[in-house]
Amino acid sequence: MLGLDICHGGRSNLCGRNSDRIRYPPPPQQAISMQFIDLKSQYSRIEPDVQSRIQSVLNHGQYIMGPEVGELETRLAEFVGVSHCIGMSSGTDALLIAMMALEIGRGDEVITSPFTFIATGEMIALLGARPVFVDIDPATYNLDPAQIEGAITGRTRAIMPVSLYGQCADLDAINAVAAHHRLPVIEDAAQSFGAGYKGRRSGGLSRIGCTSFFPSKPLGAYGDAGACFTDDADLAKRMREILNHGQDRRYHHPRLGVNGRLDTLQAAILLAKLAIFPDEIAARSAIGARYTQLFHERGAASSAAGGASVLTPFIQPENLSVYAQYTIQVPDRDAVAAQLQQQGIPTAVHYPVPLNEQPVFHVGLVAEETPISAAIAKRVISLPMHPYLSEETQVQIVDAVARAAGLPNLR
Repeated sequence: MLGLDICHGGRSNLCGRNSDRIRYPPPPQQAISMQFIDLKSQYSRIEPDVQSRIQSVLNHGQYIMGPEVGELETRLAEFVGVSHCIGMSSGTDALLIAMMALEIGRGDEVITSPFTFIATGEMIALLGARPVFVDIDPATYNLDPAQIEGAITGRTRAIMPVSLYGQCADLDAINAVAAHHRLPVIEDAAQSFGAGYKGRRSGGLSRIGCTSFFPSKPLGAYGDAGACFTDDADLAKRMREILNHGQDRRYHHPRLGVNGRLDTLQAAILLAKLAIFPDEIAARSAIGARYTQLFHERGAASSAAGGASVLTPFIQPENLSVYAQYTIQVPDRDAVAAQLQQQGIPTAVHYPVPLNEQPVFHVGLVAEETPISAAIAKRVISLPMHPYLSEETQVQIVDAVARAAGLPNLR
């Protein structure tokens, strides 16, 4: 999902799903300075609408379960193309509540990716279930559908692919495997909200889709927020009960639940941002494509082709990526990051340690069991990416990476 991010340089950067990060020393004063994610430029565009919507909440005073929450859920469901959207307090809670609604618990297994933020595996383990880590496709970095079948056991209760870096996992292939074994699929769409897959939207491609509206996400709030999406009315009802302490009506609790309600102020802010989101999706797609073109002009290759010192993201032809991150592979990441930092260019690492190598899980796995994740985790580095990134700034970044990574066609 989104996560412990190692961020190099940059100021006031929000990298991944939370603000935990390791920073290198600040760049010299004479170096250029740029934002990893530029939320200020976005705010300047929507400031009047944001202020008006916040004032409306202050005026009516319904800070919990206010009317903006229902309005946002309706609009998000329409955007994704599903019957039900359930607002949540965070993307992490969305994963938790989705699994609780499916009654996943102690002794169960959930198949997922090791190459993601810890919350994906963490919520599985928090319910007493066991995360079963299946390796990734080396081209897309998403869960490899061909390896899922061999990981299914009598204890498997769900498959949870992660649509990483803004590109949907191969949900048709994953859903086919799941259907054969009568298993639900939960898409972890924390980084891919707004992305397209064969003409459909991320979040609406499986039994349940879960997303995050952490501030740095393609559609981000001004704090924690998230949502679940489904066409299943019974599941939607269960999730609504669970997020509000398991109650189906006031002071009547047929099931255990949590406090996972979406804050009204965050819903109001998301409504303002949703109005410009289609424009920002188009900008992200164009900026990501421009990054790739600039890199390839300097001798880089795609992650699907290989054979170059810099590998750019490979986007499946039927996919539309929202580029939550623009993540490349380089041979000596720390050296490249240090050289970029000296020039005032912030970077981040998503993710340096595969989940099956994290001591918290104790699942008996070692890195060799997910060799692709282990290898890629040592090479990935994310570059500044947001809808307001100028072509001039992109050229500066690409030229700096090309020099640091030894690409042949320097400009």
